[in-house]
Amino acid sequence: MKNSAILMFLMTVVTLTTAFAQSGDKLVSSETHIKFFSTTPAEDIESNNFKSVSTLNASTGEIVFSVPMQSFEFEKALMQKHFNSDKFLDTSKNPKATLKGKLDNLEAVNFNKDGVYNATVTGDLTINGVTKPVTENVTFEVKGSEILLNSKFNTTLADHEIGFSKGKPSTNIAKTVEVTVVAKYKQ
Repeated sequence: MKNSAILMFLMTVVTLTTAFAQSGDKLVSSETHIKFFSTTPAEDIESNNFKSVSTLNASTGEIVFSVPMQSFEFEKALMQKHFNSDKFLDTSKNPKATLKGKLDNLEAVNFNKDGVYNATVTGDLTINGVTKPVTENVTFEVKGSEILLNSKFNTTLADHEIGFSKGKPSTNIAKTVEVTVVAKYKQ
């Protein structure tokens, strides 16, 4: 009986150690910044979102971003009103955008060694309730216990059924916008 108690204790220790080791590979960034930029002859529009979160599994390369759409901040209140309206993004109906993907070349990134690493993420980008496959380049900068992700890419609004059909707002926003993503993970 004493041997079975010791065996149970050892099995519990091994199970807990394995569980904590696996969960230690999942990194969270609550310091995530998403920016989009549109330029047209009429005006430039920039919006920033500092309420986004991201998770990165350093073992599997799985990466997820969750972006609360009503948290984008604009220079002008009217821009924010147009952005959230049911005629453009209808953020009350589609309150968040997501990216669920995976690093294609996980072996090229060493999350335990300081340096700059280039990678590619392939996954599904959902905006306005419309999901499209994407493949984008990202850069990871590892410094001690911090990992900084940077990416810049373009997205076409029509691919996500976004756009004003008529009126002044339809000419003030570009058909394709530049998206910048910065996320800071801590190990």
